Order: sequence, then structure tokens, then C-alpha cells
Amino acid sequence: MATNKILYVCQEIAPYLPENELSKLSLDFARQMQERGQEVRTFMPRFGCINERRNQLHEVIRLSGMNLIINDNDHQLIIKVASIPSARIQIYFIDNDDYFSRRAVLEDADGKPFEDNDDRAIFFARGMLETVKKLRWSPTIVHCHGWFSAIAPMYLKRVFYDDPLFRDLKIVVSLADDKFEGTLAADFKQKLEGEGIMDSSMKVLEEPTYENLYRYVMEYADGVIVTSANASQELIDYAKQQGKKVLDYQEGDEKEIFDNYKRFYDEL
Repeated sequence: MATNKILYVCQEIAPYLPENELSKLSLDFARQMQERGQEVRTFMPRFGCINERRNQLHEVIRLSGMNLIINDNDHQLIIKVASIPSARIQIYFIDNDDYFSRRAVLEDADGKPFEDNDDRAIFFARGMLETVKKLRWSPTIVHCHGWFSAIAPMYLKRVFYDDPLFRDLKIVVSLADDKFEGTLAADFKQKLEGEGIMDSSMKVLEEPTYENLYRYVMEYADGVIVTSANASQELIDYAKQQGKKVLDYQEGDEKEIFDNYKRFYDEL
């Protein structure tokens, strides 16, 4: 039985954010794979609505303090950590006052996505990978849950590709029920190019919709897991047309479902 070192990059995880299909599954993946003998590290943003005292978050001083320049502005990277005793797993949080102190997650009180969500996602991806480097931990699988995590594969393949820690890994992308309306910032593509992410496929990001973001990210994926019955059929079909290894939506016995996920990882 292969032992994988799995890096979970998550948009949201229960119980830190309200339980929904995505947040519950993000927790279950980490817990279930750890129970199957896999080595797991799990990251999410420290959104402002997360109660630090109740959830016992504390700053990891040796990992914090780096400054990242996003969109020509300096932003301090703060790393916090907490444990979920019932699942016996630890969660690392990427924090920054400019991006994550607001009480809402991805939308304002009127349900309108924040205009800087793209900058926030870029900061999350970069901060997370810089932290993994500081941990000197070399994952064999990086699995991204939620569109907010989908920038990590771009960095791994275009910015950190020559780092020995990230050289021999497989990237898995979840297709979930997490669509956002409209588009990200109009200059999203230019921001990524400024980060050193450039290739001929980026043209699709000139209109940065949810679907186009995933069409681009799947270029870098070794495998795609459909984690919701409500995932975009258009994107599932696209992944298959591109010859990606796809695991269709799983239903039924929980043990069997996670055994199938583990098998999927092993076969990449």
C-alpha cells in the first residue's frame, strides 16, 4: 500500500466555517486519508468570521513574518494553526489583516463577491506554498478543494516548478458545487503574469469566469475528482475531453467512497 504525502488546499473546512458539502468533505478527506495511513497537511484561509479563541487558533511565530507583494502592495503573511481533536488533525491558516480581517468570507452583506477575491486567492496560494517550503515538507499529492484554492496548481507548475520540494508531485482538482457569478477582476490574467505564471493557454482567462478559471487550472491537473452531484457537467465533460483522469461523483458507503479516493491517488 502506497503512503502518500497529501497537501490539502481548502477554501473552507468545517467546523471553522459553516458546514456545507464542500467544508465537510474538506475535513473528511484529511481525516479519512490520515486514518488510511497517509501523511496529511491541510491549509485554509483564516477568514475573519472564524472565532480564534473558541477554535483555539494560535500564531506559529517561526512560520510568520514574511512579506508578500501582491498587486504592487506589501502584505504580511501570518500563519496560525489549530487542531480538530475529534479528527486528530491539524489545520494551518493563512492570515493577513488586509485580506482576511473582514467578517464575511467571499461575498459582502448583499451577496456580491469582493472585488479583491482574486488578490486574496493569489495571496493564499503563495502564502501556503511559502509555508510548506518553510516546513521543509515535500508532498507527493496536492489536492485543491474550492475555486479559491485553484491558483495553487498554477504556482506549482509555473513558479515553484524547479524547487526540489515540489518536483515530484501530482495535482488533483475537485469539481464541486462552488460556482461564483460574474467574473474575477478584469486584470486577473495580467496579475498572474506579473507573478511569473505565463503560458499560451492563459488566453481563456481574459474573461475570468468560474468555468474559464477551471478550464485553465485543469491544464495543470493530473487528476480530477467530482465531489458534488451539482458540479458543472460542462467542466466534467471538458476534463474528460482533455484526457484527464476523472473520478466521477461517488455515492453510497462512506468507507468504500474514501477507499476509491485513496485508490485514485495511488493510480496517478
